[in-house]
Amino acid sequence: MTSPVPPQPPSTGSGPLLSTISGTTVHELVVKKSRFITRVSHVDSLADAEAVIAAVRKQYWDARHNCTALVVGPGGDQQRSSDDGEPSGTAGIPMLEVLRHRGLTDVVAVVTRYFGGVLLGAGGLVRAYSTAVSQALDAATLVRREMRAEVVLQAGHSEAGRLEHVLRDWSLTHQATFLPVVYDVGATFTLLVPPARIAQLEEAVAAATAGAVSVDVRGWQVTDVPG
Repeated sequence: MTSPVPPQPPSTGSGPLLSTISGTTVHELVVKKSRFITRVSHVDSLADAEAVIAAVRKQYWDARHNCTALVVGPGGDQQRSSDDGEPSGTAGIPMLEVLRHRGLTDVVAVVTRYFGGVLLGAGGLVRAYSTAVSQALDAATLVRREMRAEVVLQAGHSEAGRLEHVLRDWSLTHQATFLPVVYDVGATFTLLVPPARIAQLEEAVAAATAGAVSVDVRGWQVTDVPG
């Protein structure tokens, strides 16, 4: 037995969901003897981003500049940047433009500059700070964000073991996420499934249970998918 036709996923606006990165990546670039040390980090909030910035400034307290750019929020609605003493518009905004161009959110970039004694000029600074962030992001682990259906299935204890095996195997080959099983009167299975794969899941479950277990779409979640 299968559920009625599942509702359509909520609209994500005019384009795909913004991506993010995993963890923290540190990268160093040298331009005409100036060292540009870039840290790009995943953050979950503006407060987290500010904490990263404060930690970098404390670590590199003797640097001439610690320039910053950040994008936070599901739609990237919170954006900030700072030139930290560099000529206006030569550091923070170019760094922020790299994050925007990459379609990223929930990420903060801090570029620490140790002056090497050679002036770079406005254009040289823009190129240096942009390149520093771009190269750090190239080295980072990209995480895409996609809409997933929250699918729930319930079964009795007698058939739970076999159904769990079927669902785990199916998830591995269909880009789905198998969440922890809840055991009570019976077993409750929850999967996060790409919308286009729901019909295939219904077919697999029907075949495995002779139509005795329903596939119930309870809602929708934004899920991180390694890029």
